Parts: sequence; C-alpha cells; structure tokens
Amino acid sequence: MNTKDATTANKLNQPINFRVAAVQMKFRRSIADNVAWITGIIEAAAKQRSDAILFPECAVTGYNCDFKKLSQPEIEGALKQIGSAARLAHCHVLIGCPTFRGAHLHNSLVVFDRRGRETFRYSKIHLTPRDARYFRPGNSLAHFRLGRVPATAIICHERRYPELVRLPVMMGAQIVFHPNAGLDALAVSKTKRRGRDGIAIRAFENQVYYVFANSVGPQGDGLWSAGDSKIVGPDSRCLALANNRDEIVIQAEIDLSMAGRKYAREALTQPAFLRAHWRSILVQCRKQLQNDNTSGG
Repeated sequence: MNTKDATTANKLNQPINFRVAAVQMKFRRSIADNVAWITGIIEAAAKQRSDAILFPECAVTGYNCDFKKLSQPEIEGALKQIGSAARLAHCHVLIGCPTFRGAHLHNSLVVFDRRGRETFRYSKIHLTPRDARYFRPGNSLAHFRLGRVPATAIICHERRYPELVRLPVMMGAQIVFHPNAGLDALAVSKTKRRGRDGIAIRAFENQVYYVFANSVGPQGDGLWSAGDSKIVGPDSRCLALANNRDEIVIQAEIDLSMAGRKYAREALTQPAFLRAHWRSILVQCRKQLQNDNTSGG
C-alpha cells in the first residue's frame, strides 16, 4: 500500500488493505546465523507482497543467552544489515533486538521503514525477573507509523498489562505488534498453545488488529517456546495461526477500515468524569514519546 493509494482510499471511504506477516523462528547459535536467516526471510516476504513483517523478541540474538557478553558494534552491525534487507525488499520490518542506550541495555523492538531507515524503537517496560538481570526498563509507550498506518507494540510478558495497548489505541493505533520469545518448562509451554493466551480478547476489546510473532521449540536448558504465532482481527477471529513445531511465516491481508478502535474511543467519552483525565494522560504519553525520541531512545 503506497501513500497515493491510501490517500485515495481515505477520500473515497474505501477499505485500505495492508499485508502483514509474523515470523515464527528457531533461534540460531550466533548473531551472524540469526541475521543471515532473518535477511533471507525478509527477501522472501517481499516476493509475497508483505507490507510489514514482524520477528520475535530478541530475534537477532536469541533469548536464552548471556546478554552481558553483547557488544554494541556487533548489535549495530546486525541492525544495519537488517535495515539494508528492509530497503531491498521495500518492506517495513519490526524486529526484536537488545539495544544499547549509553551504558544501559534494553530489550527492544526496532522498526525499519521501506527505505531501511530506523524510524522507531520501543523498549520493554515491564521486565521479567530474567530480563531484569540484563536490561533496564523502557519509559515510553509505543506509538509509531508504518507509512500512513498508526501502530503500537508490546513485548512478550507485557500482554499482562492492557493499558500498554489501550492508551496507544486511544492515540490512534490500529495494529498491535507483539514480538515474543517463549521460555518455559515444556508443561507450561503446552498450556499456551492453540490460542489460549488472551490475544484475541485484546484485539476485540480495542477493535484493532493484533500480530503476534513467537519463537518455537526447544530453547536449551530444558526450556521451550510454544510457537502459536498468530494474526487476529478486530472481531477476535484468528486470520492466520502457526503450529507449535515449525519455523513458518504466516500472513494476512487486513482491511484497516475494520480497525475502528470503537471501544477505546468510546472509553474516552464515558464515564464523563474521566474525560479530562484521559485527555491529560494522552498528552503526557505524547510528551514522553517526544522526549524519549529527542534524547536518543
């Protein structure tokens, strides 16, 4: 979908179609191996006419690793290769990757546009105990655009915090991107399969699309990831669903006119006594986004 098509569709009140993809991935042993596989998938996705492709949390490095051993030049070099692949594929790419901010490490989602430029970086706010051993929490909600399409993101464990989705949807987001890296005992991993994860509810309660990309299979040290990557519509219907075994890219053509954000918009007006408070909160969210970007976040 290019800008001219989107503008024409808006003027004519026609549906706007946007093709999204979620990559279910097995992590490799090295950053170089991960990046080689990732760039190959981006190239293949372009042939499938994908507008945006989402990779899992920490896709560049893997998740069950010692993040203290990472070097900033190595991470920056990997992201540069991925940006180049996005440019060649003319596709938006969203990828989980540890990132440096000064001396601190963050668990981030990095967004590249069709020209291969990094346009946004979201850092995980609510950390697991494992995350907290390595990462500093972010301090800004995710709200960004893929061309003309407003979107938001959360990372893995943050599905438990509905305000991280609700507030950006109140700000206009029509798609939630959710990179994940499961790291559970096999028995726990099995309980998370076949859609039993609350994602459909989050899409429905906000009337938005939801794209979920997970790792899959054994992760080392007896830990597993459930896979079950999915794309869910605003009516809670599953538009695409991966299995719990294989690396796979799932895709869906989504109609953005269906992502009307109805329930989030209505919550801004009723009950009446909360209206001014909601407006104040959204002002602060936008200010924090601007401050975070200005300071190099």
